[in-house]
Amino acid sequence: MTRDEVRAQMNAILAKQGKGAAGDDGASLQEIGFRSLDFAELALRVEMATGKILDFEAAVLRRIETVDDVLAFFVEATRAA
Repeated sequence: MTRDEVRAQMNAILAKQGKGAAGDDGASLQEIGFRSLDFAELALRVEMATGKILDFEAAVLRRIETVDDVLAFFVEATRAA
């Protein structure tokens, strides 16, 4: 999946909650109100869109703090899956 495709899914989740789009890659997830449940929903959306089951390591997930981190994580995860 591309960064733009992941961002579109991320923004759809935020919009559903009445929140603004994740436009700034450097913005922290806390700043934009993107919570762990939102991350889980995004993971499910990515899996459904790609038909791939993603494998997550807790240590890697703990380092995700910004929009850029989320985008990079899912791009890499879909390549590896």
